Amino acid sequence: MKIGSFDLNSDGVYVIAELSANHGGDINIAKETIKAAKEIGANAIKLQTYTADTLTLDSDKEDFTIKGGTLWDNKKLYDLYKEAYLPWEWHEELFDYARSIDIDIFSSPFDKSAVDFLEQFNPSAYKIASFEITDYELIRYTASKGKPIIISTGIATIDEIQDAVDICKSVGNEDIVLLKCTSSYPAPLEDANLLTIPNLAQTFGVISGFSDHTFGSTAPIVAVALGAKVIEKHFILDKSIGGVDAGFSLDKNEFKEMIEAVRDTEKLIGKVDYSMSEKKKKSRQFGRSLYIAKDIKKGEMFTEENIRSVRPGYGMHPKYLKDILGQVAEKDYDFGDRLKFNIKEERK
Repeated sequence: MKIGSFDLNSDGVYVIAELSANHGGDINIAKETIKAAKEIGANAIKLQTYTADTLTLDSDKEDFTIKGGTLWDNKKLYDLYKEAYLPWEWHEELFDYARSIDIDIFSSPFDKSAVDFLEQFNPSAYKIASFEITDYELIRYTASKGKPIIISTGIATIDEIQDAVDICKSVGNEDIVLLKCTSSYPAPLEDANLLTIPNLAQTFGVISGFSDHTFGSTAPIVAVALGAKVIEKHFILDKSIGGVDAGFSLDKNEFKEMIEAVRDTEKLIGKVDYSMSEKKKKSRQFGRSLYIAKDIKKGEMFTEENIRSVRPGYGMHPKYLKDILGQVAEKDYDFGDRLKFNIKEERK
């Protein structure tokens, strides 16, 4: 499966820098953020495409006031989204700019009109936000456009995740990525449950990843170690910009360190490998082998006193020690000689 030119099966971990509301209401900050994401090695920048009116109602009723221990408690939903909104008229310039510096760009649509709007830019993928996973018609319509679809599973039951996958497949779209996500802002570490990442891939037969709202970069590193092929994290050019997402976003230096740690983690994971590489063969010189520990004359018996398993590894394999003990030397040996001669290999 590819997102743009990036092959998720062979090119490693795909790192998405989430712009979200971290533009400070200034398109130049948005562009500088895209440039910084490219410079520090992110594979993609992701926008969010909505208006306050496509997400909620401008109502003063209690239902529309945020509560529950978030960074935005007591704020009206409508006011939050109005503040975080990325103007639609910026999209063309941001898409053009991202492509001019060769970084993938796509967005999360929050209703059908946003999908229709984004289609003109031919995004490399679409992202369904965690709170939209229950909007089956949005998933169906977005998936029908034939682009890879990335779905955060934050608030979904296992049945709803299955429904989302089935809906995508029903419209002929099997390029599906499911992201483990804790839909708290910020998300407590103890609620991350990152073991779900490999289980998502196994259970639903898709590529899995992690959309992170925790502080810091520990969680993405652990996620990669557990098999995440996509990492999404909120990115802000500088926290002094402020805004509704600044508190749980990484700045340029922090995001750069996270990407470097992710790439190091990929190297550390490597692959299952029992082969004898040239480096491993060379290192065997520091292993143990059989050496003459005391001068031996022809006709004398090999004993535990005159043969020992010691470093370095240029002599016979130590596994032959018991086979050799009690045999008679056919020539003289000096202290420190490698013990090497043909022996019936009965003990492999």
